[in-house]
Amino acid sequence: MRRACLAIALTLIAATAAALELEDHRYYQGTGDTVLRIVSTADLEVFEDYLIAFQAERPNISIDYSVVSSADLHGAIRDGAAFDLALSSAMDLQFRLANDGFAQSYRSQATEALPDWARWRDLIFAFTTEPAVVVISTRHFEGLPLPVTRQELTAVLRDNPDRFNGAVGTYDVRVSGLGYLFATQEARSTDAYWRLSEVMGRLDPQFYCCSGQMIDDVTDGRLALAYNVLGSYAADRLAQESGGEVQILRMQDFDNVMLRTALIPEAAEEPAVAGAFIDLLTKLGMRETNGDWPLPPLSQNTDLRSTGFGPIRLGPALMVYLDPLNRRSFLSEWEDAWEQP
Repeated sequence: MRRACLAIALTLIAATAAALELEDHRYYQGTGDTVLRIVSTADLEVFEDYLIAFQAERPNISIDYSVVSSADLHGAIRDGAAFDLALSSAMDLQFRLANDGFAQSYRSQATEALPDWARWRDLIFAFTTEPAVVVISTRHFEGLPLPVTRQELTAVLRDNPDRFNGAVGTYDVRVSGLGYLFATQEARSTDAYWRLSEVMGRLDPQFYCCSGQMIDDVTDGRLALAYNVLGSYAADRLAQESGGEVQILRMQDFDNVMLRTALIPEAAEEPAVAGAFIDLLTKLGMRETNGDWPLPPLSQNTDLRSTGFGPIRLGPALMVYLDPLNRRSFLSEWEDAWEQP
């Protein structure tokens, strides 16, 4: 009977996966019949430790983990795909799912311990604070001053077009939910964003879906810099590299910091197990230091506030740029800046 149940579960998983463009997928076999189906934007390189930790606590639970883009994740949950837990870096799209009735309510001692800014109506829960950073190839910047503000970065790129032409990378915000979130939040917070965008747009910029691909191309020397990539991914990659040819720059004029969030989809079949996984994530999110975990804790927010910055807020303001008219207007302005002849 157990084999029959497992076969049915795997068939349903395969059908769900076939409808999505998977970036990665892994199945962690447990000792029991229950399967926790997770759809996530977090690469296995940075998230597998959390899956292993949960299964160590609950070895009877099998975990099916699918990595997709934030836009595909949002669409799949709205379409009622068979997932029990949704984890995303695109907090605006996550908030929209919760606001529009596509998330189940969940409450526990662990979630109630979260600060108010890290949860919304027992529907969506933050478990990391992660800044957008600039990752550079030190070889490309040899002999140049390292910029620490957007104004300084604009000046370096403007004054050295031959060095940086074709070697600047950023998200294609038309397809990347996280890239769109970072771009819209930065544009509303600092006028320097559009000036920098115009300068980069004259340098034949390369567009990407994901932070990992951009960081790979900086590491391999194909890019001089990657703009607005996830700091956690960059730090993880630098920990694996040697030689000092890649460096992370934090812009001191404005820090764009997102919250990675979790929610239980309305169509979840194992909401209690999903809730237990959220408890693990939120407890780790409340730890005081990074420790050996790949993703930074919520406590990083304390350091950010001391410098005058804080994370992007969970709330209705996140939906402003998801309005179709506002989205079309922003994308039109973005294309004018970044896709110059």
